[in-house]
Amino acid sequence: MNATPWKIDIAEKFALFSEHWRPKTIAALNGQELKLVKLQGVFPWHVHEHEDEMFLVWRGKFRVEFRDHVVELEPGQLVVVPRGREHRTAAGEEVEVLIFEPAATRNTGNVEDAQFTAPLHVEI
Repeated sequence: MNATPWKIDIAEKFALFSEHWRPKTIAALNGQELKLVKLQGVFPWHVHEHEDEMFLVWRGKFRVEFRDHVVELEPGQLVVVPRGREHRTAAGEEVEVLIFEPAATRNTGNVEDAQFTAPLHVEI
């Protein structure tokens, strides 16, 4: 990432890609990355043993499912998934989400999945 300060237009960045479940890094700070992702459908159950994740809805509605409850989110709402907590995300319609997490976080956590596991550090 460039060390020079610059303005980032989130809507413009979302317009650059269409695939689902493939996070794109748009900024990095203090070992964390801000990623954009489009979601639709149901993601596999997984755990991040060492990282917390924060999901902030930009457009659409989606949910984070835990084994004991579900968190429904709309634009402007967020949830923090604590490390070690099994979860999955799901959206009936396409949703745009910002994710804040440590740079080395694999999107599928402890699960390797041919369809859903995305490469790390894909910048746009």
